[in-house]
Amino acid sequence: MYELFQKYLDDKTTLTETESARICSFAIIKKLRKKQYLLQEGDIWKYDAFITKGCLRTYTVDEKGSEHVNSFSIENWWTGDRESLLSQQPSRYNIDAIEDSELILFTHDNFELLCNEIPAFNTMINTILQRSFIAAQNRIQAALSFTAEEKYLNFINKYPGFAIRIPQTMIASYLGMTPETLSRIRKLTAKK
Repeated sequence: MYELFQKYLDDKTTLTETESARICSFAIIKKLRKKQYLLQEGDIWKYDAFITKGCLRTYTVDEKGSEHVNSFSIENWWTGDRESLLSQQPSRYNIDAIEDSELILFTHDNFELLCNEIPAFNTMINTILQRSFIAAQNRIQAALSFTAEEKYLNFINKYPGFAIRIPQTMIASYLGMTPETLSRIRKLTAKK
């Protein structure tokens, strides 16, 4: 499993063998079964997590018991709750596996140590954080200004493989609509 993370690193940056070995020495392998939690609301998130296999979702549950999906994460993506990680306050999110999944975890202290020791790794992480911030801005803009149909079309254009991996109820929650509305939109767009 670590080999997949090493391939990711090799694709994203240039590291010496010593630097690669140092990163590997801090890696913690974690396997999750479908529906198993990586993080539960109220717990403090302590890791930087990379997905080597599977699909996870980050979501909240409101007082009525309705789930609100904040994000999905798949292979070669990072996941976690940065707010809880940095503030060391209890998380308001749940993160669970939509599919059987495998991850590489780093305690945040070790991750910070690696970023300080290995400039190329730090640069790679900063680039990922910048792209993540831009993606979050784009998601907010779409949520505020797109019609329901535009939200769905934007989602399937950006993430074409998600529609076959993720249950429609979760996609509807992510898009801020009911499953019935999503079903109606899917039927309309299939006719076009």
